[in-house]
Amino acid sequence: MIRRTTVFAFSLALLAAGPVLSAEGPTPAVTAGTVRMEGLAPVYLDKAKGRILLALPAPGPDGVSGRFLYLTALRTGLGSAPVGLDRAAAGQSQILVFRRIGKKVFAELENPRFRAEGAPAAEALAAKEAFATSTVWSGDVAGSDAQGRVLVDLSGFLTRDVMGASQALQGAGEKGYRLVPDLSVADPDAVKVFPENIEFEARQTFVSDTPGPEVRNIAPDAKAITLQVRHSLVKLPEPGYERRIFDPRTGGFDQILLDFAAPLGSEIVQRLSVRFRLEKVNPGPAPSPVKKPIIFYVDRAAPEPIRSALVEGAGWWAQGFEAAGYQNAFKVEVMPEGADPLDVRFNVINWVDRATRGWSYGQAVSDPRTGEIVKGSVLLGALRVRQDMLIFEGLVGADKNGTGGPNDPVQISLARIRQLGAHEVGHALGLAHNFAGSTQDRASVMDYPAPRVKLTEGQIDLSDAYGVGLGSWDRFTIDWLYGPGDKAALDAKAAAMIASGTRYATDGDSRSASVAQPWGSLWDDGADAAAELTRLLAVRQVALDQFGLAALKPGEPVVNLKRKLVPVYLLHRYQTEATAKLVGGVAYSYAVKGDAAAVSPPVVAADQRAALSALLSGLDPARLDLKDDLIALLSSAQSGEGDRQYEIEVMPTLGGPVFDPLVAADIAAGLVIDPLTQPDRLARLVEQTRRDPGQLGAGEVLDQLIARVFAPATGRQGEIARRVQTRLVLNLAATARKPSTSPAVAALAEGRLQTLAVQLKKAPKADAPDRAHRLWLASLIADPAELARHVETRPETPPGMPIGGE
Repeated sequence: MIRRTTVFAFSLALLAAGPVLSAEGPTPAVTAGTVRMEGLAPVYLDKAKGRILLALPAPGPDGVSGRFLYLTALRTGLGSAPVGLDRAAAGQSQILVFRRIGKKVFAELENPRFRAEGAPAAEALAAKEAFATSTVWSGDVAGSDAQGRVLVDLSGFLTRDVMGASQALQGAGEKGYRLVPDLSVADPDAVKVFPENIEFEARQTFVSDTPGPEVRNIAPDAKAITLQVRHSLVKLPEPGYERRIFDPRTGGFDQILLDFAAPLGSEIVQRLSVRFRLEKVNPGPAPSPVKKPIIFYVDRAAPEPIRSALVEGAGWWAQGFEAAGYQNAFKVEVMPEGADPLDVRFNVINWVDRATRGWSYGQAVSDPRTGEIVKGSVLLGALRVRQDMLIFEGLVGADKNGTGGPNDPVQISLARIRQLGAHEVGHALGLAHNFAGSTQDRASVMDYPAPRVKLTEGQIDLSDAYGVGLGSWDRFTIDWLYGPGDKAALDAKAAAMIASGTRYATDGDSRSASVAQPWGSLWDDGADAAAELTRLLAVRQVALDQFGLAALKPGEPVVNLKRKLVPVYLLHRYQTEATAKLVGGVAYSYAVKGDAAAVSPPVVAADQRAALSALLSGLDPARLDLKDDLIALLSSAQSGEGDRQYEIEVMPTLGGPVFDPLVAADIAAGLVIDPLTQPDRLARLVEQTRRDPGQLGAGEVLDQLIARVFAPATGRQGEIARRVQTRLVLNLAATARKPSTSPAVAALAEGRLQTLAVQLKKAPKADAPDRAHRLWLASLIADPAELARHVETRPETPPGMPIGGE
């Protein structure tokens, strides 16, 4: 997952050691009793009084006393995946200006996104003055010397809530948290001064009288939580970096600036590619060693054998740089003993523990003038590998742990960690997601890979669960982003890749289940989504047939079967979502003028209908049912204190520990019904049949969906069918009455509901339970208020992403 961090450059000459600064006026020397540290700028530490004094150069005519590249991060985290205040998480990074006005020093954040590059002074000044800056702090001048250098105590500046902790807590439902100045302090013992950066830290305490479940689950006193926050001042990158204009076809990040000096006929909005500086010893197209390799360091907190797997997987990127002509340009090593992972000089793969599983992140910290990355930071959630283990134990049995065979959950989880290390480091190198990679034979590690679960002689086979090494898209993106070439050569590379038919789908065109992009999906597999869904449903059935006590380790509580069942029972959830995107899908790309892919055709009718057929097969009541002996195992209880990770990952029950198979069926049916009744998808179906009557239409989809859901079902399957029928009625009502639904779709959905109500009242051959259910549904359709109330009671699907829920 991406977390973008943009940073800004500064210019500040190194200060030579000078005389001790004296206080203005009659006050005694303010540096008495302090310890002086030399580096980027002199720092005076007064540990007895808790002061941190920074010596700034003499102010210029505008009062500016130095511009800094200002970075913030969390030294310690909350440990909550939903809140997101993780250890090593980076905050906003900006140009920090200290400006002296009178007897005060003001900290000001400049606004370099808007500029007039190369323009005359008046034009450049006008662009600068047109956009607001932000003054975030002020402090008294503590002293100055004969040369005009200024001494200022940064303690108050460092204890501000720069990480937005209060806002993050509020947004996650943890109400009332506020920073308490009396319980917050800048830490002189944590100051580190280097030639190109200075590192400061503060302890910040946030209190609330109304803590929520996340903090109550973690903090020793939920009413008060303390975080350590890092502040970094960093030197300007040396001149010589060559900017590269962003190309939307190439899979990188872009950094936007507005240049008001652009000539008429040129775009004011400029997009720069984000990448590291990489220079050959021997310039030219021939392969050459580099002057300074890109090195990523794996956090020593990562345990073995995970640490070695991360070194290996992240190291795959060396293949791409070698192919692009850069020898020994990329390396991965274990963090040196005693090194500071938040030091800006290190690119780090951080190991982050949380109370519950969550996303991992790759962060690129870059100079917005040029797009040059100055630090790469990766945050890997430690529990995601445990979730992978849970899935694989559910599929093949916990007795395979440690066997070393192709179905050993430990080995498969390490294979996943290698891929994860490569994926997140890719972000830190400047690469965006490509969620179409899985549709073209694992073309990119920048996709989210579903474990490839095969059936071999009727048994689950994980021998090919994850790929190894970079894909063709990854090698292309590294070559385009880092390889030599002028604009014409780079355009030719991008055009050739597009002409080859290689697919690329970004986050915005993949994450939502409502998007039209047929190739952009998360955790899917295979070139033919519908065929893969059909295959995966067969795999799921085998997995469910054998699921039971074998999924547990010796002595493991039987109640854990409830949690391990979820990813097995919903094994097809993401392939279902990928298949649904073919229905009403439009195969668009990120073409530029001259590309053949500029035209965006709808998915061909035959493929849309094949996808619909595969989706509807997932609604068969027998497929949604579970064996009696398994149901009997799923009502085991757990004594003792509750485990929040367990509690949020199981399906709702019939009260206490009693498993509810009908809720499970409802949730699984929703995987199909939800996307097929999604308003945007239905609107696209209306439009495509308007232009081509032979295409799959919204009415056809709704009719087939209703016919399949209301097909006769008796015995134990009858109650499952009735539960699914209710789900469909509630979804149609929600679609018809959602304000943003198009008039055509609202009319279709409402019309189908009213027709269905008439048919439900007839039900001449229904048995007593079925007849009662049909009459109840008919009355529900006729009562808008009651229908709206029931819409809100649809069961929530447990978190599913193999690395955490949305």
